[in-house]
Amino acid sequence: MAASLYLVAGKTTDSVTHGFLPAAARLGLDTTLLTDRPAAHAGTHDGPLVECDVSDFREIIAAVDGEPAAIFSNSDFLQAPAALAAAYFGLPAKDWRAAARAKNKALMRRHLASLDPVFSADARRVPADAPYPLVLKPREGVASEDVFLVRDAAELATRRDEIAAHRDDPLVAEEYLPGRLHTLETLGDGRELRVLGSFRTTLSPPPFFVEERLEWTAPPPETPQILKQLEALGVGFGACHTEFVVHDGRARIIEVNYRLIGDHCDFLLADLLGVPLFEEILNVHLGEPLPAWHTPHRRHAIAEPVIADRSGKLTAAPGPLQMDDGPVRLAYRPQRSIGDTVAVTRTNRDYLGTVRAIGSEADEVNAALARFRAAHDWTIA
Repeated sequence: MAASLYLVAGKTTDSVTHGFLPAAARLGLDTTLLTDRPAAHAGTHDGPLVECDVSDFREIIAAVDGEPAAIFSNSDFLQAPAALAAAYFGLPAKDWRAAARAKNKALMRRHLASLDPVFSADARRVPADAPYPLVLKPREGVASEDVFLVRDAAELATRRDEIAAHRDDPLVAEEYLPGRLHTLETLGDGRELRVLGSFRTTLSPPPFFVEERLEWTAPPPETPQILKQLEALGVGFGACHTEFVVHDGRARIIEVNYRLIGDHCDFLLADLLGVPLFEEILNVHLGEPLPAWHTPHRRHAIAEPVIADRSGKLTAAPGPLQMDDGPVRLAYRPQRSIGDTVAVTRTNRDYLGTVRAIGSEADEVNAALARFRAAHDWTIA
């Protein structure tokens, strides 16, 4: 009898639909998809699809039939409930407390205060002597949504009121951390935490924080500082995507996403490493140790989103593509479909699709990526 996997999901994502579900099938797992949005997932999964309140670990536990082999989620919002449900059944899982700390930015700052003190306050109670500029953001937000750089108390109040007009979850105001932005991609099996690699991230101009380009690079020499902070948070199992800045030899965490990197960089990471990454992540949740991997030869890679520059209806755009441009391997996966209405938000939600390029040299990768973008049209009417 096949081992049973319960995959806990909210909204549909390519990471689940085209990554983890096919990986589970290749592993021969009997997969049940638990979700509070069954209509959205209809047609993405051949196995059982069960509706439940996936934000509540008790509802996840109640939805499990029999003896599961693993309970897994790749959602930012569902790490803690999935971890609690897995712990109930005695399964390998993330520490639910670490998952809660990673998701809740106020808890994260409080927990790391002895290692790396960063000013952080409830956005409604920011003291007059706060170290402006500050970054205003939802306490448990994602995708740079409603994240703004504010330079004084008046601007803070204006932005706070703008956000409150369309969402009512808590906001925090944090000290702005200068420096070069990096990511750290890790995978742990409970015994070893393996660094998979790092991207250098290019952001849009302030006051917004849209990720415009991610470039594969060696982890900076300050990376051990981040690993120490992740250890303090309790991060050490499964996939984790950490964003941090380096300035004057000091590495400081911006946020911890206790799941695999998204926006199609997960597929780029799998291609770069040359390993079945999605399967290996599921395997650690099945109790398997990390296998030995050969370090890939030096390659250059870029993930570059195509970003909407206006609101309207998407009337022309390429579909999924894979092609070679000389020695450079290119792939494109759309995040919006022709006919979709696009509203510019100045967040990562403005992505129309992402181009991935892998080659041996930076110049050839950049040139191939530029040719690809010039050869295709994305039209918003």
